[in-house]
Amino acid sequence: MDSKPPIAKKIPKSLELHGDVRIDNYYWLNNREDEEVIDYLSAENAYYEQMTAHTKTFQEELFKEMKSRIKEDDASVPYKLNGFWYITKYETGKEYPIYSRRKEILEAANEVMFNCNTMAEGHDYFHLRGISVSPNNKLASFGLDTISRRQYHIQIKDLETGEIHPDKIENTTGSSVWANDNKSIFYTKKDPVTLRSDKIYKHVLGTPSEEDELVFHEKDSTFYTFVYKTKSKEYIVIGSTSTLTSEYRFIKADNPNDEFKVFAPRERGIEYSLAHYQDYFYILTNKDSATNFKLMRTSLDKTGIKDWQEFIPHKEDVLLEDLEIFKDYYVLLERENGLNQIRVSRWDDSESYYLPFTSETYVAGPFVNLDFNTEKFRYYYNEMGSPYAIIEFDLAKNTKKVLKQQEVLGGKFDKTNYRTQRLWATARDGVQIPISMVYHKDTKLDEQNPLLQYAYGSYGSTVDPYFSSVRLSLLDRGFIYAIAHVRGGEYLGRPWYDDGKLLNKKNTFTDFVDCSRFLIENRYTSPEHLYASGGSAGGLLMGAIVNMAPELYHGVIASVPFVDVVTTMLDESIPLTTGEYDEWGNPNEKEYYKYIKSYSPYDNVEAKPYPNLYVSTGLHDSQVQYWEPAKWVAKLRDLKTDDNILFLDTNMDAGHGGASGRFESLKEKAKEYAFILDLEGKTL
Repeated sequence: MDSKPPIAKKIPKSLELHGDVRIDNYYWLNNREDEEVIDYLSAENAYYEQMTAHTKTFQEELFKEMKSRIKEDDASVPYKLNGFWYITKYETGKEYPIYSRRKEILEAANEVMFNCNTMAEGHDYFHLRGISVSPNNKLASFGLDTISRRQYHIQIKDLETGEIHPDKIENTTGSSVWANDNKSIFYTKKDPVTLRSDKIYKHVLGTPSEEDELVFHEKDSTFYTFVYKTKSKEYIVIGSTSTLTSEYRFIKADNPNDEFKVFAPRERGIEYSLAHYQDYFYILTNKDSATNFKLMRTSLDKTGIKDWQEFIPHKEDVLLEDLEIFKDYYVLLERENGLNQIRVSRWDDSESYYLPFTSETYVAGPFVNLDFNTEKFRYYYNEMGSPYAIIEFDLAKNTKKVLKQQEVLGGKFDKTNYRTQRLWATARDGVQIPISMVYHKDTKLDEQNPLLQYAYGSYGSTVDPYFSSVRLSLLDRGFIYAIAHVRGGEYLGRPWYDDGKLLNKKNTFTDFVDCSRFLIENRYTSPEHLYASGGSAGGLLMGAIVNMAPELYHGVIASVPFVDVVTTMLDESIPLTTGEYDEWGNPNEKEYYKYIKSYSPYDNVEAKPYPNLYVSTGLHDSQVQYWEPAKWVAKLRDLKTDDNILFLDTNMDAGHGGASGRFESLKEKAKEYAFILDLEGKTL
């Protein structure tokens, strides 16, 4: 262990705003075309490989162990749409899915639509998304990304002949929707620099993409746009949203040449989303200060906000998350006290009830429900310590049938071996923070336990207490796994999100630290055995906590971390920046500049001891640019006063989501687990 880490050269760059000067010694790393940058990243990778050589065999064992639990020859629960059953299948030894369908009955001949294993040959990265089948079932549009920049090109396949049409549309989100004429598709283009989804085009089959008609251009740089078809198949809808505001446009799907009509003009602070059923549009909205959202409806010809009528009122303690519509029933997806609730009601109000769930550490939500004319509602359910099930619930008979139960292979898994619980930590401002926890029944709950604490805490994104077969590699080695439901997510409703963004953002960080202190004080672990993990905006959280309370953690995993917040939020050429002003604040305004700078991990690195750190990134990441973690690690190497481990591991082929392929991502997880298990001396 006498190897020296690479030291990045310093080229001071002065960054001045609001009378404040920041000196960035590593700004030069912001150029992936620079040979010196690539050399530095390669040197960091070589250092990581050398320093972890003793764990390589263990990493391979972890990978094989994780993979061995996964059913390789697996298939999705078939769902029916427009006369065909659709199935996604995986084959033993193959990395990618096979998409197929069968006409009318499951016993019919299997039609392979896309074999991604064949299509991925010759590509270091491959991702297919956005399969959309035409109403006459003869054609399918689809999106491909072979770089990992989330810039997809759309093509169209003839499902009867197998021919790929020459139509090719570049720089899109990958998704598209068909009009009912079977020849017009609507799709979303991205700004080539910022990658913001800002334009909706109409393409007519057989015509050059250069001639596609621009039907909507979202010019406000804080918004992004998308297009979809209602479940009723009667409308094509363009959505345009920012963090705080929504606006929609629509046309009849039978009339693709019509001009899109604004549903209700945007009003800052008013969010809404649309569904259609018979004579009404149904609107999920926060209008009238409905912080946790309510459901309204309006007639098809009067869509202005003044015409909306309340259908399901707002509740102060229940977050209304989504709506599923069927011919005789509607299903509301709610969250109360952090827990998913599914409420079933008849349209005629003759019946209303909740599906019964009893655990405090479970996840439940709608599965694929594309058919209007059915009384069968599909949902998924799992507890933190047991695998998921796909369940079909008969809305009329109140009976359920398990369509699929996740299998955990390897012959060692028994769900009765695991315990789960939900705890409540008191934050420094007196607020109660929930923690969901899972561990093996033989694990002694004392200060010698290794514990991995995870959180995300941004964008209102809720991390539910889900089951993971991969996680068993930690639990079976004595680890406790804890999810801290910190503010910034929506676990306890929309106010939980509002209390963890903008000028309340530090609540996310202090909540995590206070949860750590709670776990230590209650002897679930100790600073010598406590580990933390988070990715992307959760990586920002990791960067903040190691500045705020480095003494609490023995090791920290920061995946694709968003750590150079001030500089990034001042660079409007970077994807996501302008659309995120309502999440972090706009540092062009002095108040937000000062607040963001006060927590930005890169700007607050100090000369002091830091925990052991494993930092990962992707060279082609479009969401969090690789130079953020690279600069952060370089600055930490320069200033930290300890001899603890600091690794920067850059995937030179991948982007924000890491490696493509079903099992390749397990190798990245094996690296993370090997890092903390090695620190615990559990690699033998």
